[in-house]
Amino acid sequence: MKKALSLVSKIHDKGCKFIVDQLVKNGIEGLVPSHGDILAVLYECERSTMKDLALKIHRTKPTVTVLVDKLEKEGFLKRQKSDSDSRVTYIVLTQKGKAFRPVFEKISEELNRMLYANLTPKEAAELDRLLEKMV
Repeated sequence: MKKALSLVSKIHDKGCKFIVDQLVKNGIEGLVPSHGDILAVLYECERSTMKDLALKIHRTKPTVTVLVDKLEKEGFLKRQKSDSDSRVTYIVLTQKGKAFRPVFEKISEELNRMLYANLTPKEAAELDRLLEKMV
C-alpha cells in the first residue's frame, strides 16, 4: 500500500510532459513547468519579493533566484526596487508576462481536466483533501 510517492511521481511526470507539449503547441519557448509556480503567484498578487516567492512555492531562495533569472531573461518578469525601501526588490510581471496569462490559464485548465478525467467530482475533492493532508 505504500506506493503514494511512486504514483505522485508518475502523475508529476505526466503533468510535466503535458505542460511542455502545450507550451510548444502554443509557440512558447524557454519556459519549463517549474516556472509555472512563480507565474501563478504573480498572477494572484502582481508583485512579490524573492523571499515571499520562495515561501509560497516551497522552494529555496537559490532555486527561486534561478527560476526568476530565467523568466527575466525570457522577458516574462522584471525586478523592481521598492519606492519606500531601497533594500527591497520586488518581482513583477512585464507586459509579456501579463499577456501570457490566458495561455497559462488555458493550459492549467486542460491539465486539470486531463488529470481528473476519470474521477467523479466527489473523488476529485477527496483526492485533493488527502493530498493536502500529506503535504
